[in-house]
Amino acid sequence: MGRLQDKRTIVTGAGSGIGRASSKLYAKEGAQVLCVDKSEAVHETVEMITKAGGRAVAVTADAGSEADVKGYISRAVKEFGGVDAIYANAGISGGYVPIVEQTVEQWQEILRVNLIGPFLAIKHVVPLMVAQKKGAIVCTASVAGIRANAGPTPYSASKAGVISLVQVTANELYGTGVRVNAICPGLIETGMTKPIFDGARARGSEGKIGQLNPTARYGHPEEIAAMALFLASDEASYVNGQAFPVDGGLTSTLPFVTRKA
Repeated sequence: MGRLQDKRTIVTGAGSGIGRASSKLYAKEGAQVLCVDKSEAVHETVEMITKAGGRAVAVTADAGSEADVKGYISRAVKEFGGVDAIYANAGISGGYVPIVEQTVEQWQEILRVNLIGPFLAIKHVVPLMVAQKKGAIVCTASVAGIRANAGPTPYSASKAGVISLVQVTANELYGTGVRVNAICPGLIETGMTKPIFDGARARGSEGKIGQLNPTARYGHPEEIAAMALFLASDEASYVNGQAFPVDGGLTSTLPFVTRKA
């Protein structure tokens, strides 16, 4: 029996990176997975899952569109009969731009996907979960929502908003049996962080990536997926309203100079 055996699940941002790794792990652990992404790459994720013997359905949708969110949740109900867990993971970074050069339009788009997207997922899945008196909601926040200098300004603000959204919603759903938690990834090698890794490799400084955390390395999507699996599972039945850094210990420290052994 898998840790998500027969669970009906949704993962957004499933076309690559953390979303793809989480979708594959959910399916490996026995879940039925509705994989959502605006990219056609979501079909590749589903193909990987089905070839491995799992059950998954691909949906192309915009995580920040209310009509699309209602659509993918309805599709999950149609395909699986309901929803037991959702991982609202889809997000965009927007790139680094000095604050005096940032535009309202840039902020609106990043907030629309990164913060309104999880809000919409919660809004439209909660009635189903409350009716069944049980459910797990997981959202991707970021260490950038906890401390400065881990991401662009609007991205960081949006992720701080996700942390607050999770805390407030968990309490709004008091006594319903529905749990809401967030994951705060540190530096993970994904499509979103590709420019950082490409730049470091071009400079020959790849070995320095992740040097500011006590684990002394960057992370991998599968390491975030492992936390997403736990939070979606019944093993986390007493975990609610929390935001968990998975960052090699980065947020446990103050700035420091690396000491040689």
